[in-house]
Amino acid sequence: MAADDANVSTDRAKATDARDYWMFEGFTPGGVIREVGEGYIKGLDPSLAGIKIVDCDTHFSEPPDLFSSRAPAKFKDKLPVMRRVDGYDKWFVGDKDFGMSGGNVIAKNKNKLLGRMAFPTLEEGDPGAYQVGPRLKAMDDMGVYAQICFQNGGVTQVGSLMALGDDELALTIMQIFNSACAERQTESGQRIFSLPNLPLWDKAATLAEARRCIDLGLKGFVLPDKPERIGKPSYSNPYWDALWEMLESTGTPINFHLNSAINPGGITWDEFDFEQRLAVASMMYSVGNAANLGNWLVSGVLDRFPKLKIGLIESGLGWVPFVVEMMEHQVDEMMPNAGKKLKKRPWDYFRDNFWVTFWYESIGPKQLLETVGVDKVLFETDYPHPTSLYPGVQEHIVDVLGGYSYEVKKKVLETNAARLYNLPF
Repeated sequence: MAADDANVSTDRAKATDARDYWMFEGFTPGGVIREVGEGYIKGLDPSLAGIKIVDCDTHFSEPPDLFSSRAPAKFKDKLPVMRRVDGYDKWFVGDKDFGMSGGNVIAKNKNKLLGRMAFPTLEEGDPGAYQVGPRLKAMDDMGVYAQICFQNGGVTQVGSLMALGDDELALTIMQIFNSACAERQTESGQRIFSLPNLPLWDKAATLAEARRCIDLGLKGFVLPDKPERIGKPSYSNPYWDALWEMLESTGTPINFHLNSAINPGGITWDEFDFEQRLAVASMMYSVGNAANLGNWLVSGVLDRFPKLKIGLIESGLGWVPFVVEMMEHQVDEMMPNAGKKLKKRPWDYFRDNFWVTFWYESIGPKQLLETVGVDKVLFETDYPHPTSLYPGVQEHIVDVLGGYSYEVKKKVLETNAARLYNLPF
């Protein structure tokens, strides 16, 4: 690599992004069943009565008929379809492999599969992963009132959509996915809020689709951490200002779910088996959002758009004080010139523009909540993914938030999310 190429991203979007969104090995037979059964049905803990818990990171699998039931005649035979190949449910667009059906380790009988990412077929898992009615039942059983849902399969991966070589087809796939998010929100009685994606390969289409989704009542957008992967400028570039202006003016948040600024596959030891690699990679993907936070803190974007709202999702909260404190030091020591152009300190940007989530953590919510900010923390379960808090949602909440006042609990579990996502309650 030439010296002047050292700061240029080389990880580019690929046709195989959708196929590789989930590791195939995670769907193969194996793992260990954790016996849960109907014992997990708890409902809302009495100490939390009056709080509408918002679960800010869950996943809704794309139903098998998501595209076929909404296909315009022009693309009837070109849209994604789910096929069973050698006992595995996979998405295809024509002959192109778009990957597995999505992570779901909750079985139909409510037991939990450990050491794998999902069951090989959709129907082996809890139907609440992809059907609204059973999902609402699962939420009630866990004592959760509302959920923010992210995609579960790789169907909307921009690299694979771009590689189709048909921008109109790619945009149609994205629009059908987003419209289904709005339909699901209505069908659930404003309890399931699925977040849309954007056709970032085209600026005009991105702005038009963002406006359409906002007008449909959708509550935020999911963005990749590095638009350079698809050949677009960094988010600090004025190229994106029209999008930031729209989102800021409407109070619509952007969300970075986990993070791909690092490649955990290149960090884990080569001789590890699948379960060892999965454990370390899962940890590193979460911590990777620290890189995303750092990029935004020094970008200058938040000076131009001081009311832009950003969710760092499925990444925990315990790392936040360390990272922001480090950035305070780095700005002073490493940015003697550029740092003077920033209008605020890293902690100020964080408190004005960012929200973070927690689920399995105990130390973070028990000891660092005030440091991070009681107004900046959200709760999540990651249902129905392998690291999900399921079962024991209510027990964990009571344990980690038990030392706080009812008012703080309500902020963390409900009103912070309502503020970030403009929820109708």
